[in-house]
Amino acid sequence: MLRIRIFDEQALRLFNEGKIPGGIHLTIGQEAEVAGSGLALNPDDYTLGNHRSHGHPIGRGADLNPLMAELFGKATGVCRGHGGSMHLADFSVGSLGESGIVGAGMPIAVGAGLSAQLRGSDQVALTYFGDGAANNGLFHESLNLASVWKLPVIFLCENNGYGVTTPAAEVTAVEDIGVRGVAYDVPYEIVDGQDVQAVFEATTRAVERARAGEGPTLLDVKTYRYRHHAEFGGVEFSLAPYRTDEEVQAWLARDPIKLFTEKVIKTGALSAARVDTITEEVTAEVAEAVRFAEQSPLPDVSSAYEDLYANPIPV
Repeated sequence: MLRIRIFDEQALRLFNEGKIPGGIHLTIGQEAEVAGSGLALNPDDYTLGNHRSHGHPIGRGADLNPLMAELFGKATGVCRGHGGSMHLADFSVGSLGESGIVGAGMPIAVGAGLSAQLRGSDQVALTYFGDGAANNGLFHESLNLASVWKLPVIFLCENNGYGVTTPAAEVTAVEDIGVRGVAYDVPYEIVDGQDVQAVFEATTRAVERARAGEGPTLLDVKTYRYRHHAEFGGVEFSLAPYRTDEEVQAWLARDPIKLFTEKVIKTGALSAARVDTITEEVTAEVAEAVRFAEQSPLPDVSSAYEDLYANPIPV
C-alpha cells in the first residue's frame, strides 16, 4: 500500500512540475483494495486494469523503475514509452494491460480465463473496473459468458461511488453492484475496500472457487478516491463541487494505510519503528524510480509504429 501511495504522490508532484505528459488518474485512497486483491493471486495469474491503474501492477510486485519511466513516456518504460499512464502492461507480474476505454478489461479477462480453462492450468484472471463501468454492456456480456462457461474470472468492482463526477446513486438502479451477479448465477460479496485484510480474504475465497472450477465471482468493493477523477495540470476537474467536505473527511478518517498501520501496531505484528523503516525504504525506492525515469532516454521517432496492429500510412 505504501508503494502505491508514495508512487502516486510523487507522480502528482512530477505531473504538476510538467514532467509527466497528459492527464493522470491516481489510486490514492484505494490502496487497500488493490494490494489486498493482488496479494491473493499467484505470480502466474492474470490481471486487467482500467484508466486508474498505476497501483494494479504495483500490487502484483512490479518493479517501480519501468512503471515510472512509462509515465514519463521514456524508452525504458514497461511499454517502451508508447503507452503512458493509462496503458501500463507488465507481463512479468501477470498484468496483461490497462485501458482508458471504460470496461474494456472485462472481456479480455474472460478470454484469459477461457485460455486457462482450455489449457488445463489453475490460473485465474482478475479484472478491475469502476462502478461506472458496471452500467456498461461489456459488464453484462462478460459476466454472463464467464458464468455460462464456468470460467476462472474474478470481477472486482472498485466502487468509489462516482463515475467521474456523477454519483453512482443517480445513475445506478441498485444500491450494491454486487447484487447484479444474481441475474447471471454468479456469487457476489460486498467488501469494505478500506480494509486490506477484508479484501484479501474475499479475493482469496473467489480465487479458490475459480481454481476449483466453480466459475466467476463478483466482488463489490466499497472504496474512495481522495483526489479528483483525474489531474490536468492544476486545473480543477469539475467546475462545480460534486462531493461535500463532510463526505470527504469521513472517508479520509478511514484512510486504508492509517487503519492498517494502527492495526498491526496494536496487535504487535509490527512495531512503530518497523513501520517507519518500511516507509523510509519505500520512499527511497520511489525516489530511485524517479531518478531512473528522469535519466532515461525518450523513444526514438523511428519506433513510433512498432508494437502496433497497424502499418504506417505511405506518404
